Amino acid sequence: AEFFGDYIESLRFFSTLDQRSVEELQELVVLPSSEIIYEDQTGPRAAAALRNLAEEAGWLDLLWAPLEEKMSRSQFFSGMESFLPLFHQRLASIEDYAGPDVVRVVFDPDRLAGQGDEHLARLDNHLDRISDEERPHLPLDRLYLTPEALAASLESRRVIEISGLDFQDRERTEPAWYFPVETNQDLRALIDRSKASAGLLAPLAARISAWLARNLEVVLACHTRDQAQRLAELFERYSLYPYLELEGFRRMTREGERFRLVVGFLSSGFVLDSMGRAFVTEDELFGPKRRVIRRAAEEVKGVHLSSFQDLAVGDFVVHGDHGIGQYMGLVKLEVEGRANDYLDLVYKGGDKLYVPVDRFSAVQKYLGADSRPPALDKLGGLSWERVKSRIKASIREMAEELLKLYASRQVRQGHTFSSRDEYFREFEASFEYEETPDQLAAIDEVISDMGSSRPMDRLVCGDVGYGKTEVALRAAFKAVEDNKQVAVLVPTTVLAEQHYQSFTARLEKHPVVVETLSRFKRPSQQRDVLRRLAKGRVDIVVGTHRLLQRDVAFKDLGLVIIDEEHRFGVAHKEKFKKLRNEVDVLALSATPIPRTLQMSLTGIRDLSTIETPPQDRQAIKTYLLKYDEQTVSEAIARELDRGGQVFFVHNRVKDIEMIAGRLRRLMPLVRLDVAHGQQRERDLERVMLRFLHREIDVLVTTTIIESGLDFPTANTIIINNADRFGLAQIYQLRGRVGRASDQAYAYLLVGSQENLTRDARKRLRALMDFSELGAGFKI
Repeated sequence: AEFFGDYIESLRFFSTLDQRSVEELQELVVLPSSEIIYEDQTGPRAAAALRNLAEEAGWLDLLWAPLEEKMSRSQFFSGMESFLPLFHQRLASIEDYAGPDVVRVVFDPDRLAGQGDEHLARLDNHLDRISDEERPHLPLDRLYLTPEALAASLESRRVIEISGLDFQDRERTEPAWYFPVETNQDLRALIDRSKASAGLLAPLAARISAWLARNLEVVLACHTRDQAQRLAELFERYSLYPYLELEGFRRMTREGERFRLVVGFLSSGFVLDSMGRAFVTEDELFGPKRRVIRRAAEEVKGVHLSSFQDLAVGDFVVHGDHGIGQYMGLVKLEVEGRANDYLDLVYKGGDKLYVPVDRFSAVQKYLGADSRPPALDKLGGLSWERVKSRIKASIREMAEELLKLYASRQVRQGHTFSSRDEYFREFEASFEYEETPDQLAAIDEVISDMGSSRPMDRLVCGDVGYGKTEVALRAAFKAVEDNKQVAVLVPTTVLAEQHYQSFTARLEKHPVVVETLSRFKRPSQQRDVLRRLAKGRVDIVVGTHRLLQRDVAFKDLGLVIIDEEHRFGVAHKEKFKKLRNEVDVLALSATPIPRTLQMSLTGIRDLSTIETPPQDRQAIKTYLLKYDEQTVSEAIARELDRGGQVFFVHNRVKDIEMIAGRLRRLMPLVRLDVAHGQQRERDLERVMLRFLHREIDVLVTTTIIESGLDFPTANTIIINNADRFGLAQIYQLRGRVGRASDQAYAYLLVGSQENLTRDARKRLRALMDFSELGAGFKI
């Protein structure tokens, strides 16, 4: 909205990626951001009602008087929605908006009633605690509809109840076209046989051919255009040439187009002989999908400033031709009769440079080594040219060093893996998400490295939940396809178990044997895994430091995958160096240590970055607060009310049970358990599996959950004594939540501010870049 004084001159939508206008608007309706709207008498009326309640209940003046004063002055305050009835003559329910002709559809009424009872029980428990503390509150029946009132309102209405639907049809297809997975000792023969039988799609291709012979129209529903095109290429090897119907289900079949690939969604496939049609879904081919549409990442990659929307007035920027200046905002100028938006840059001496927004790729945000502001360059001066000359000289010197380094690395000879074939492409097609462009680029770089005779030494760096594991899976599959073994090294036993589950689920329809080696397995089981590993009967082994012990031997190791490499010690990394001389090594990390990152940036190790977040991924809302039981209970209740789970991180095993007991007394109806590294293996495994299966609402745990764990339903994390953690640790812990499309929350709790050390204050100031401070909190 552009203003001329107090008047709006123009309204338009614009893209935050490139700051360009998208659409002019004649009007815009801005709705209130609160359910409470102060009018002339709203505040005084609510204040008087609160006073009457307080006098009747005998609340302490100290607790309710500040609220009354804010209401009388028409001020907003935190938690004022709890007094909503005081601000309105009456509250409206959903029935006030639904007329007599509206049909109410109730899904699974029994489950709905059960969840309602649980919600009311938590509210009752919360209200009892507030009452004991004599804090101002309203009775529940003034804030919520009771189940009886809701049921009464539905009695005379048109209602449809749907529960326990179980659809069965004798003509419904079964997903019987999977290639049968067999536990065969000779992997080479099994893979060769699978290729001879034309892979995973061969049974489906045979069934489609039979349907076409019966003059049935066959429709295969895919989730995305890319997947439809990929499957079309795969079907050609079976002498089937489907027609790509990318507009969906709308058009009827043309003559000669009786086998179609369409973009659309079906819950399952079915065959209707009476209508001459057979439908197949992509989910039946590759298992249930959680497909997401690829975001417009090409636009993101095209923006030279990767976070241009975060560029604030006063930030320092670097222009490729003119050097360091200061960004003063966007201005609209008319040049030669054409209006356009320009970046206003100020240089030394007050000189100004206006850069059109369609040429802002020449501008980058200045990133200094410290917090000191840089010296501005002078437009037309020589200082910037001298800086560029020095940089060119240092780059030339670095290039000479890299030439020597790469010359020595080229001498080494490693295994040259085969290129992509149809079997590998079928595995790619079974991925449950749509790959982001960054992810595809990382996969291509890894597969290209594996196809080289030089041993791979690549670091894949990406934020938590950005898809690094799938890059590792593609590399592992290619190694196994070439009859090589794969070792996956992870820092914790819990992460090893989850990676084992992920690899097993992803490879369950392929002739690949996956095992795990960690303290979760009994000694006899470990000995069995080691024996089969040495004989080549295990293709992929996922393990902790246990994989680096002397008794671990491989028959033909071809690839080592290191997840969270920075978590391993110096002695372990010495062994990694020896491995890199013999086999391909792929490292994954969201927070690489400076040395690892420096080696990658200087070319000693190859680097792939995944910067594009998955579609619908939301930034985690982070709050920095003093420890308060009321805040903790409200945060937990809020997450449970929306059907989620909570991590409570307390990194001291000594008193973790005491903290858990305090939380149980605070919220007795919440299902809570404890997990830490000093538990017995079976107990820890049992707790983590119960949390995974949603049998636990709140998991009180140490930093054992720090690396790589994926629980999509856990979207709130509370970190106690956050001042005792490093930045990388907090960053990793925050990454345990917000891995789906739901909004995630992280609460960083600290004790007394006066007792904070100097280092803790420094770290907390750094955290303020992505967190909000609680009321009355100062750092």
